[in-house]
Amino acid sequence: MRRRIALLLMILMLTLPVLGLTEGGEEDYSLDDDEWVIDGITVEEVSLDEPETVQAPASVTARDRFIDDMIEMGRELYEKANGKPQRAYYKGDIYVCKNFTTYLFRENRANYRMAEYPGVTLVIPDNLPAKECRPYAYGLAWKEIPASDGNPFYAAASFRYDSSLSKEENMALAMDFMRQVQRGDFFQMTGNYGSGSGAHSAIMLAYDPETDSIHWMDSNMRHKKINGINYGYVQFDEVRTVEWWAKNFCQRKCGATIYRLRDDIVFADSIPGDE
Repeated sequence: MRRRIALLLMILMLTLPVLGLTEGGEEDYSLDDDEWVIDGITVEEVSLDEPETVQAPASVTARDRFIDDMIEMGRELYEKANGKPQRAYYKGDIYVCKNFTTYLFRENRANYRMAEYPGVTLVIPDNLPAKECRPYAYGLAWKEIPASDGNPFYAAASFRYDSSLSKEENMALAMDFMRQVQRGDFFQMTGNYGSGSGAHSAIMLAYDPETDSIHWMDSNMRHKKINGINYGYVQFDEVRTVEWWAKNFCQRKCGATIYRLRDDIVFADSIPGDE
């Protein structure tokens, strides 16, 4: 008799969870499609699918770091200016447009080299002299300095107004040219950009295909005269459409060039014997 009672009790204990007794505050033992709830603790169902592969972040290259350094310094100068115009009049003033981009390059170049020419200090070319720009206007290109002499840039793309084409055809080409902009590109143009005319330099931060617009930083595109002396405004992460940019240089005898850092930029301290 005792053995029968013990057996009945055992069967009852095993049956109770299956019955799902929930009245009187008892726990609800339910089985969903993707999880179990046991004693108030949710246990997710183990997936039998292949585990998702987690991609390790790509390491930052020396070229990327060089660009980062220049952009960060540009941001610091922008914040330091605090919206106030900076003198951009004398030859040594860093807030003249080409002086600004050259300054950012020279202040950061010591940490970098070209793998092909590791013993050569990096240089940034001056603008091409006016007589060598003809029949175009001064300011649309740099001097051609070979990499062996330290020039780490190459002309990634260029636009020159073609008088044999219509204004609309030139505009379409100029806009396609601008869409080739990449982060860290140095941009050189000559044209009429509303607040000024002639040569201008900038460093591009990004091309946004969703809005068809360009992000950039520069100095002295916007400017004002104070007591007869020119003062320029520093701009950082300015945004304008590709069409706006193209209109600046899509004019007779005008044009622009995109200069890009070579891919073989390396850290200077990675070169054996380089101090």
